[in-house]
Amino acid sequence: MFGMVLAETLMNFNPLHTLTRYLALAAWLILALGCASSALAGSTFTGIVSAGNRNPSTGAGLDEKKDLTVKDAVRLALLRNPELAAFHKEIRALEGATLQAGLLRNPELSVNVENVGNMGAVQRASTPPGATIKETVEQQDVIIRLNQLIELGGKRAARVNAALLGEELAGKDFETKRLELIAGVAHVFTEVLAGQEQLRLAEESQNLAQRVVDTVRKRVQAGKVPPIEETKVGVAFSTTRIAVGQAQRELAAARKRLALLWGNSSPEFGKALGDLESSVALPTLGVLVERVLSSPMADRAQKGIEHRKALLEVEQTRRVPNLTVGGGMIKHWESGGTTGVVSISMPLQLFDRNQGNLREAHQRVDKALDEQAAIHLQLQTELVQAYEALSAGQNEINILRTEILPAAKSAFEVTNKGYELGKFSFLEVLDAQRTLFQNQLLYVRALASYRQLVNEIERLAAKPIDSISSELTIIDGGLNSYEE
Repeated sequence: MFGMVLAETLMNFNPLHTLTRYLALAAWLILALGCASSALAGSTFTGIVSAGNRNPSTGAGLDEKKDLTVKDAVRLALLRNPELAAFHKEIRALEGATLQAGLLRNPELSVNVENVGNMGAVQRASTPPGATIKETVEQQDVIIRLNQLIELGGKRAARVNAALLGEELAGKDFETKRLELIAGVAHVFTEVLAGQEQLRLAEESQNLAQRVVDTVRKRVQAGKVPPIEETKVGVAFSTTRIAVGQAQRELAAARKRLALLWGNSSPEFGKALGDLESSVALPTLGVLVERVLSSPMADRAQKGIEHRKALLEVEQTRRVPNLTVGGGMIKHWESGGTTGVVSISMPLQLFDRNQGNLREAHQRVDKALDEQAAIHLQLQTELVQAYEALSAGQNEINILRTEILPAAKSAFEVTNKGYELGKFSFLEVLDAQRTLFQNQLLYVRALASYRQLVNEIERLAAKPIDSISSELTIIDGGLNSYEE
């Protein structure tokens, strides 16, 4: 089920494009609502307003009676999932960081006044006692300087490159989260489908139990069996009621988990539509391993190495000292003259040569390499486990479908008919009914587990299994098959 929608959504990775389409749709809806409100009245107007006034947090206006497909569920989750929106905001934030990294340093303006108010009282010998003459002791100067820091060694280019790679790394995180969200929706949607089927089987088992109750009641009334058997069959019927209630609760919980993926606290959809019994042609393990090692999760690890190397380059450029160039003038107020000033300065890197930051950056690169190896190992391990479980699940489903279920159903029908004719006991009927119901539940759970394993493999490969299989005969370049 993950593969049904992954091909339509993976290439729509650009979040700005998705947001633009969503805003355009919203604008169209507002325009339609305005036209309807001015031209229509009565029931049509009421229907439009009731649909438009739906709480926006309840599934983007999804009709409560409308059935839901997995594609609908994925679209709602991609539009409204808050965690995915947070990754989108991070990308936009890093765009600002990239812009900031490429800006030049601001010049520095300084104005200094020397010998401000430096006037002293001087007593001369010819001056009468008690009299003083004020004279200027020092000349006052006004110094105006303009300094500009000049970064050497390619510092600004290295910062911009590191910021761009950080932005690309965030994009890989967004893409990985997007795939995880699609797989999560498909996983929970499968649980809803399985819950619906389990509820149907529980209700069917209850109907079968009711048939047994009716048969036993007739035989008791005819005096063919003791009344105690009617009591026993009543207990068995109560057990089926418990099974129906449990299936209803499990289905309600699965529906709520699905709605929460697009920020809805309660399900606002009807029945989930899908086929649990669909199967896929599984490629060889080697082909899948190759796909997994080129998936966005693996690319994210490679991009992390490139980002760390770019940060190392930034630290290496910091070993080159910068120049500060200055120029200005000095105004001599007493003499009325003006002189120019030119300066150039450079730090002497006698002690701090950025040794510590360089060592840290080297270790971060080595760490990123180790993380890439660990991620490749983790992805291959998860793929092998899912692949082996899927192969075993296929075998289990085939056995249940072709051997166990037909035999259990036939045994129940024969036993029930034989009980009506007095050839089998009541306990044999109950045992046949219980066996049939348990194997039907086992079959549904095996189908659900199979679909979820398919979803997991397609999440790891970032591509539908059917598309991977078709590539073995038709070589198609890149990810163009994902476009809508």
